[in-house]
Amino acid sequence: MRVRDATVEDAEALAALYGHHVLHGLGTFEETPPDGAEMRRRMEAVTALGLPYLVAVSADGLMGFAYASPFRPRSAYRFAAEDSVYIAPEAIGRGVGRALLSAVVARCEAMGLRQIVAVIGDSGNAASIGLHTALGFQRTGELAAVGHKHGRWVDVVFMQKALNGGDAAPPDAKGLPL
Repeated sequence: MRVRDATVEDAEALAALYGHHVLHGLGTFEETPPDGAEMRRRMEAVTALGLPYLVAVSADGLMGFAYASPFRPRSAYRFAAEDSVYIAPEAIGRGVGRALLSAVVARCEAMGLRQIVAVIGDSGNAASIGLHTALGFQRTGELAAVGHKHGRWVDVVFMQKALNGGDAAPPDAKGLPL
């Protein structure tokens, strides 16, 4: 497995993998899978801000992807990012999520960001909650039944990891261009 920056050539594979999670999972609250052109647009919006958008690939193809996006669009949030991680069903439990999320966290830290937040769909999503916990994220809250997908109410779990000393000192970088 190799982790690398995503490219526009990955857009269709990203759409297929993400589409699986849209149609069958609770990790995203989208209900209609975006096409390759939309995935490309989303990837370009993330990378235009200097944030990481990474893929894990093997000889068999795309194993997963992860990226960081602005936590919220207001300028005061410019030192915080939100991570997203999606793994191909056949690659779950093989260390792909850990490799991708570790790389995203490292890139965000190198940018001088101070917080990274996970907004995890489904309080029963043990794999994502476990991955974030293993990488030092702390559970900071939960919103009960804020989504309705696949015929049931779905919670959201918030997890957070401080980067570069978190709030111990004023920021020493510009943050995201929001």
